[in-house]
Amino acid sequence: MRPHRPLHPRRRRLTALLLFAAVALFPTAAPAAAAGSAVVAAPAAAPAAVAPVPGQLKPYAIDAVYSAGISSGGYMATQLHVAYSGTFSGSAVFASGPYNCAQNTLSTALNACMNTVQDLQLAQLEQTTRTWSSQGLVDPVANLSGDPVYVFSGSGDSTVKRPVADALADYYGRFGAQVRYDRSTAAGHAWISPLGPNSCTVTQTPFINNCGFDAERDLLGHLRGSVAAPSATPGGTLTRFDQNAYAPGGAAAMSLGAEGFVYVPKSCSEGATCSLMVALHGCKQGYAYQGFGTQFVDRAYLNEYADTNDMIVLYPQAAATGTLENPNGCWNWWGYLGDSAYARHGGKQIEAIMGMVRALRGSTPPPAADRVTLSSVDAQDGYVKAAADGTGAAVGPLEDTYGLALGRGTDAKVNRTLLSFDTSGIPAGKEITRAYLTVARSSGSGDPWASPAGNRLLVDVRTGCFGGCAVEPSDWSAAPTVAGGATIAAFSSGSATTTDLSAPALAALNRGGTTQVRLGFESAPASTAYLFVNKDTPVTLTVEYR
Repeated sequence: MRPHRPLHPRRRRLTALLLFAAVALFPTAAPAAAAGSAVVAAPAAAPAAVAPVPGQLKPYAIDAVYSAGISSGGYMATQLHVAYSGTFSGSAVFASGPYNCAQNTLSTALNACMNTVQDLQLAQLEQTTRTWSSQGLVDPVANLSGDPVYVFSGSGDSTVKRPVADALADYYGRFGAQVRYDRSTAAGHAWISPLGPNSCTVTQTPFINNCGFDAERDLLGHLRGSVAAPSATPGGTLTRFDQNAYAPGGAAAMSLGAEGFVYVPKSCSEGATCSLMVALHGCKQGYAYQGFGTQFVDRAYLNEYADTNDMIVLYPQAAATGTLENPNGCWNWWGYLGDSAYARHGGKQIEAIMGMVRALRGSTPPPAADRVTLSSVDAQDGYVKAAADGTGAAVGPLEDTYGLALGRGTDAKVNRTLLSFDTSGIPAGKEITRAYLTVARSSGSGDPWASPAGNRLLVDVRTGCFGGCAVEPSDWSAAPTVAGGATIAAFSSGSATTTDLSAPALAALNRGGTTQVRLGFESAPASTAYLFVNKDTPVTLTVEYR
């Protein structure tokens, strides 16, 4: 048996936080309802489920696309609508908050976007959306004006508290969306459906509650303008398809399930012009989560309306990771697995779902190979050593022998590495959606990530060169265009990939010539702890675009 390797302090703290998140992101305890406020309905009989058949996504005549979701799926529904407002015409959300609420930080997700102990900074979220729109990182925000948006929040929801949903309604209002906000019941944390097996006020699996009214009629009527009565039982086809076809690198690598589902009414399969609803389950509701199966697909009460309203329903599936990154199979709304682009163009799950939408609409998706990988310019690479305060800086002499140094060497000097890339190789006229570095470790001693505990290896980005493009002593402390544009997690052998470059770092990439990056630890190691990189394998910069 492989021995268990103890976690160093930084990882122990991260593990504890993620374990807390695993509980907090979808608790199972039923909250108590306020006296006299509960809306209770008898448990619904099991729906007449449609047995899925294997198949592939194929094109239909689709004239409008909408998103809907619960909890993490609600956050993803909003991310899809805002990032691709040129495609999505509206959205319906149960129990979630405003766009980009977590701001790529798990603690913010927990404390501001579920609980209310931290300010969720709504004005900043609005400004970030407008900035990203101006940079082309999301579709023009002008598209949101007039879009129908349905928001639901129950007073019994202690998972995503009422002020968070209030902020979602407020957020959309700032862009001129037409918001219908239902906050009239004591519902727990759940998707609300006449087919829900749970009474209204509870928060427990399968997180589908019957509150005595037809929420699907309300949300679809608001999104579409009018809605015909549902069929008694679904009469269309439920197809199970391979999500790997829409996930470069594999579905599991981005916490997607291997299988997704699409419900197609007979009218749509026979050529009628139909709308498309992308319906997103919440945490612990994915097909592959502990045998949950198709309960969300069967009980969401969308297929019945699909039959009578010429509507295709796409049910993408998230999946749990085998690590603590996403143990409950939530959709990515806080930046797990290092995907800092999770809420905008280039977000891995967003792009996978968009690939599914394009397949159903018959439009051609952008090629998966829309990327360029650039090797660093060896003649301009190097490292600089200095005291912890930056004094006595000098160019490091050991590049040819060992590689480029990082951390604190045996001479007590702190090393930072400079790398140059010819980023004029990024095709003109293309929108950059993602970029990251890949570095290979040559050798080293000690663990600079643990000295001090929680130390971070940061990537600073400079448009052009820090000084001259050849490495010089002043590069140790020269000002970057973007400080800390990415980080590199601890690794003791082989190669590692940075987190995605931040949006400001992407904007700093110099399409007219050289972009330099500087790698250095946030804090000077307290004792000898260093690594060498780039000895035999050049550092690469991968840039994805469309």
